[in-house]
Amino acid sequence: MRLLVNPVFLRAAIVLFCCGFAFLLALVVVRKLRKNIAEDRELSADPIASLDTLPLHVYNTVIQQLKQQKHELLVQSQAEQQRAKTSENFSQTVLSNLSCGVLVFGANGLVKTANPAAKTILGFASTTGMSAEDIFRGAAVHSANLVPAGAFPDETVDEPVCVTDEIHSVLREGSKRRQLETDYETPAGEKRFLSMTVSQVPAVDGSLLGVTCLINDLSELENIRQQQELQGEISAEMALELRSSLTTISGFAQQLANNRDPELARELASDIAQEAAQLDRTIGGFLSAKRTTLAAGKAK
Repeated sequence: MRLLVNPVFLRAAIVLFCCGFAFLLALVVVRKLRKNIAEDRELSADPIASLDTLPLHVYNTVIQQLKQQKHELLVQSQAEQQRAKTSENFSQTVLSNLSCGVLVFGANGLVKTANPAAKTILGFASTTGMSAEDIFRGAAVHSANLVPAGAFPDETVDEPVCVTDEIHSVLREGSKRRQLETDYETPAGEKRFLSMTVSQVPAVDGSLLGVTCLINDLSELENIRQQQELQGEISAEMALELRSSLTTISGFAQQLANNRDPELARELASDIAQEAAQLDRTIGGFLSAKRTTLAAGKAK
């Protein structure tokens, strides 16, 4: 009891209690701070980890998508190349099997493409890089195929026009199409009658890529036409000769019918026989020539 009453001891006890309470309070505060710091570290560690892993995942995804797009583009490009190659092969096959000749002149006036039929008809082993002047060499267009602008259909051009001029007219002057016929001679000297159609080759944007010439060899048809014309002329001449012979025979027969002189009758009968023999020779020659023509036609 004396100690409790003693002020020194009481003061020491109060000081000791305050120090202990302060220590406990400091211990609680320190533990709480440690806990907060640990939580903050855990929270800050997760974002750092996600920032490290997220770009790599994104990069992998982007790379995979790019690879997929590259593969698709490669497949599409190969398909387009295959289609283009197939289309080119088809066009080449069609051109190679056409019976008519096809010449394609570029915008510079030189041959870019020629099918085998064109080379055969024109008599060249190769026409690539040749100009129209080199190929047709001044071949003239039949005047009946040329009708000037503003003229009537029965009016024709007096001045000769070359095939080359017609091709240049389509290529340089913008003419849409020209149809013409010409007498053509190959480098080997073979003469042929050609029918040609000269047309423009427009691009998608409307510009002119060149000119195409479709060529048909009508030599046989022209020969037949000429033979028919010749046969027509021969037939006309024969008809005149037959008419003249029949008129002569008719006149002799009338004289013979009205004549009473035996000597004159014999002369008239002889004249009739000679005229009939001449008529028989004329008809026989015509029929023989006709048979020869028909046999030659069948042999071809």
